[in-house]
Amino acid sequence: MELHLHMQPHHFARRAPDWRAAAIAGLIAGTLYVVLELLTARFVLYQGAWGTVKMVAALMLGRQALASADAFSWTIVLAAGIVHFGLSIVLATILATLIASFRFDSSIGMATLAGAVFGVLVYLVNFYVMGRYFNWFDEARGWESLFAHIMFGVIAADAYANLERREPDAPGMPGMPGG
Repeated sequence: MELHLHMQPHHFARRAPDWRAAAIAGLIAGTLYVVLELLTARFVLYQGAWGTVKMVAALMLGRQALASADAFSWTIVLAAGIVHFGLSIVLATILATLIASFRFDSSIGMATLAGAVFGVLVYLVNFYVMGRYFNWFDEARGWESLFAHIMFGVIAADAYANLERREPDAPGMPGMPGG
């Protein structure tokens, strides 16, 4: 039995991502991120999830969402959902563009590594760059959020790598049509 190791150089190549796969990967990773954040808030930090939802909604509704005394508000939930899943799709699309452009989809391991690094970068931008303008996220900074961001990147990258429809880069590639 012959083992084929297919290694491609990871330099920039003009290759468009599969936009449909990127959007779906963003929705999958965004959903799992929400579950992870809510479970972490409840069982690790022993807080209610409502504070996190209000922080995300405040990106759209402003600081008045943070001051809401309501125990539950559909407006806040809807705003948080729009912001969260909109950003999830945008971030997964950026990640998919990087994966396609640098051929990180040559193996699931490379895609996973690219996703983890991307998650760390998103965490740093969210909490140390954007946090200057949206300082209510300062209290959410920590290893729990870093872990959730890394998992978002990993899940988005792996989902994208498994969902993308790729054309073969060259005729005769093993495992591809004509190979």
